[in-house]
Amino acid sequence: MNSMSVRLTQYAHGGGCACKIPPGELEAIVRGLSDAAPSDPPGELLVGLDDGDDAAAVRIAGNVALIVTTDFFTPVVDDPYDWGRIAAANALSDVYAMGGVPVVAVNLLGWPREVLPFELAAEVLRGGLDVCAKAGCHLSGGHSVDDPEPKYGLAVTGTADPDRLLRNDSGKPGVPLTLTKPLGIGVLNSRHKATGERSEEAIAAMTTLNRAASVAALEAGAVCATDVTGFGLLGHLHKLARASGVTARLDPTAVPYLDGAREALRDGYVSGGTRRNLDWVRPHADLSRISEDEALLLADAQTSGGLLVAGELPGYPVIGELVSRTDHTIVVA
Repeated sequence: MNSMSVRLTQYAHGGGCACKIPPGELEAIVRGLSDAAPSDPPGELLVGLDDGDDAAAVRIAGNVALIVTTDFFTPVVDDPYDWGRIAAANALSDVYAMGGVPVVAVNLLGWPREVLPFELAAEVLRGGLDVCAKAGCHLSGGHSVDDPEPKYGLAVTGTADPDRLLRNDSGKPGVPLTLTKPLGIGVLNSRHKATGERSEEAIAAMTTLNRAASVAALEAGAVCATDVTGFGLLGHLHKLARASGVTARLDPTAVPYLDGAREALRDGYVSGGTRRNLDWVRPHADLSRISEDEALLLADAQTSGGLLVAGELPGYPVIGELVSRTDHTIVVA
């Protein structure tokens, strides 16, 4: 097999974070799992399963918070090196979304060893290594399995100030909402899977670390944030507003999009994950003032998307604000 001609996206039923278990189904699975506490734990659990935050946080000796997360997915692009970079940036993002600094990561690799050459797997791992090096995060070892579908990602441990965590349950009315990356990654990746057409802008967005945005959020005094990935902007905003007991008012004209996103939507490149996101959020949102196409873009399943921060960050667009709770968690107007 000529590795240069392999289209990795054709070896997976979906791609990237669009392959997530639908949010409603996932919440049903994990409901009640936060009730069992360990005996004599070495640290205090600060953030767990309760509000579906981006990572777990534990306060340990020395007044340090450990941030722990994992993320992996099937190929979102055909190029193995790019896929490795995207998957690594996406996994590291959970630490940045909590206001932390990634310290060490290990690889998670599933590979169809009798179907795809290992030289491709080596390129995936090289991509992950290069992004971790850029992030100043050690990457060493990991775990691999023989898998019918290729999968790659990281388990990441970071640190943070336990008194300055960015949480999704800390939003307050009157605070603006800032988005640090444009949307449209999902529809552009769906087009890539269907046609092979690359979007260099989408790849650049997915491989951009959220480190600078996380630092900017902390410097601005923000205490509430999440990252925008597989549940789309609407899904992650719904979770943030619900956890914080507020309503998010979203201005759709202020939301930035990648070049070609609207054209990809027009041409029908919408993933099943995006449609499931919208179905999940619709009962909790007032979408009456926008079209179905606009709603789909706002629910577009992102991979390695930006941070959604309750606060105003210099250089990034404000897309709405948090207001006192109404009948909906989100009002798009």
